[in-house]
Amino acid sequence: MESLKYRNRLKRYLRFPLYMLIIFLVGCIAVSFVDTKIAGIMMAFVFVYGIVCYIYYKANLKSFKNTIIEYAVHYGTVQKELIKNFRLPYVLLDSTGRIMWMNKEFCQLFDKDNTYSKSITTIFSEITREGIEHAKDDSFDIHIEYEDRKYLASLQRLDMTEPLTGSGLVPNIDEPADGLVSIILFDETDIQETKAKISDQAMVVSLLYVDNYDEVFDSVENSKRSMLLALLDRKINKYFGDADAMVRRLEKDKYLIIFQNQYLENFENDKFSLVEDITAIKMGNDKDITISIGVGLGSDSYIQKAQYAHMAIDLALARGGCQTVVKNGQNVSYYGTHGKEVERTTRVKARVKAQALRELMETRERIIVMGHNLSDADCLGASVGVYCAGREIGKPVNIVIDTITSSMRPVVESFTEKPEYPDDMFITSEQALNLCNDNTLIMVVDTNRPSYVECPGLLFRNKNIVVIDHHRQVEEIIENPILSYIEPYASSASEMIAEVLQYFADKIDINPTEADCIYAGILIDTNNFMTKTGVRTFEAAAFLRRNGAEVTRVRKMLRENMEAYKARAEVVRNATTFRGVFAISECEPDGQLESPTIVGAQAANELLNIVGIKASFVLTRYMDKVFISSRSIDEIDVQSIMTRLGGGGHVNIAGAQIQNCTIEEVRKDLEETIDKMLEEGEIKL
Repeated sequence: MESLKYRNRLKRYLRFPLYMLIIFLVGCIAVSFVDTKIAGIMMAFVFVYGIVCYIYYKANLKSFKNTIIEYAVHYGTVQKELIKNFRLPYVLLDSTGRIMWMNKEFCQLFDKDNTYSKSITTIFSEITREGIEHAKDDSFDIHIEYEDRKYLASLQRLDMTEPLTGSGLVPNIDEPADGLVSIILFDETDIQETKAKISDQAMVVSLLYVDNYDEVFDSVENSKRSMLLALLDRKINKYFGDADAMVRRLEKDKYLIIFQNQYLENFENDKFSLVEDITAIKMGNDKDITISIGVGLGSDSYIQKAQYAHMAIDLALARGGCQTVVKNGQNVSYYGTHGKEVERTTRVKARVKAQALRELMETRERIIVMGHNLSDADCLGASVGVYCAGREIGKPVNIVIDTITSSMRPVVESFTEKPEYPDDMFITSEQALNLCNDNTLIMVVDTNRPSYVECPGLLFRNKNIVVIDHHRQVEEIIENPILSYIEPYASSASEMIAEVLQYFADKIDINPTEADCIYAGILIDTNNFMTKTGVRTFEAAAFLRRNGAEVTRVRKMLRENMEAYKARAEVVRNATTFRGVFAISECEPDGQLESPTIVGAQAANELLNIVGIKASFVLTRYMDKVFISSRSIDEIDVQSIMTRLGGGGHVNIAGAQIQNCTIEEVRKDLEETIDKMLEEGEIKL
């Protein structure tokens, strides 16, 4: 089409003098109306002009064409020589990938001659026919290697409208082709080596914190403290010294470590074994020393890397400590002692958070508290605790619950049936959105993931958000809360709220109904004080008992109906073992169960009572999702398993919610995940 356009333009240019005859004739006709004699003379001159132009056009047309052809041939020859002597390797392929022509540089580089017409795949296995097909639609780059050299092959489609046969560029053409693919090779060996060298020498910032420094050193005799500290320093310096790292102590329990990026892979392959090795240090200390490491990289800015390291160490501590978190830009990796969490006996943090929470609540007109969807006893207990705090300072508190399950209905009715509690104590998500304004405090309890909250829309109404949770953090978190209190070693959110209430006021008013509700949250999440129960758990329970909590009332309140009991027994009966130590079962609600997810969680607890079972998983299909309840006693970190499936939780209690999948698909994914983690060493049997 382009050649046809230029050909027509050339014809118009050559015939332009003949076209002028029309203008002259029109002029003669116009003059004839004024003076016929002058018009006749003009017509004679126009006639002579036309004859001269025609004779000249006919006489020189062949010569003019020959001149154009000679220029085109010369121009094509120049192009051919330029391409042939092009310093970059250049080759033309047909649509099947067969070599049709190559320049001198390509021939010399790969020791081929112009008659070589085999497929390009015989030289570069990376360039496949699929890649050539892709290049037909657009340019396409492929990184290839040949004899220790690295090249960037740029494939480009050439849209040929006319055959190239006889042009001299493609002697191997057997028949006209409707398209060609050109390949230009760029040698990027030196560039890649330089990039790799720069990447290897890039600085990696790490922060190492001793999780329980005060607890350990306070329990050691004064004469042995210096020796214990020397052993700790030696262990840290030796481990990172092999990587030519700079180790500096910032405070008594904090270290700054800087090393080159080339050593990070070795640390990751070693899974930062220092975290486990440190626990073996003994010098009169009864408790194991545990450390957390935060590693930051993935930025050209040193300041950004340091910020990543701080974010990583904060995440490690929020997950319970005794582990390593590597933050590479937006990607986060976890290493450590398979989810071991460090219990802290001090309640200083609870006191500080309680004071900060009171200041925030006093400056707001209203408090809206919500937990995760399908609220359980712990979620409701923590919410009621916040209600008690708001009542103490005279602020209205609304608890968001959209679905009241059968197991939670007796707890909720214990408040709604009493006149001393307002009608809007429990509200729906729609009501919460209408009540929320810029002067409202949003409190999220028993979850730190925005996709799990009862009303996600509240998180976008204002930025006054407080998070109180006992689950370990994952990549998905509530962004920029004004107050965050996350303690993975706590047994439940109700325990954390009970501690906060003790410091919220000198003597806070909690009636027996409220104490029962908070106590029930602790009771459920600890499986009757058998799971994740520490000193502070019993202290919180004792505080609630002093405020009127009664175990008998709580037990009656948490009783289940016959259908739920039978369903739980059926789930346990149908359980199967996987790899000899994992119990997996399915809970299929038949329409009579109002809270199948609660039944699944209870069945998961029951399965741990079977000899030889180290972890249990119950899959429940409910509300277009598949819920996974996972439990373990001490050897298996079920939270790491659930994290890979998009969930989270605790080391021994975790779960996940999966959409758009069947139970069979989720079960297959679960088994494949367990197998993969066993192969990688993340799970040790």
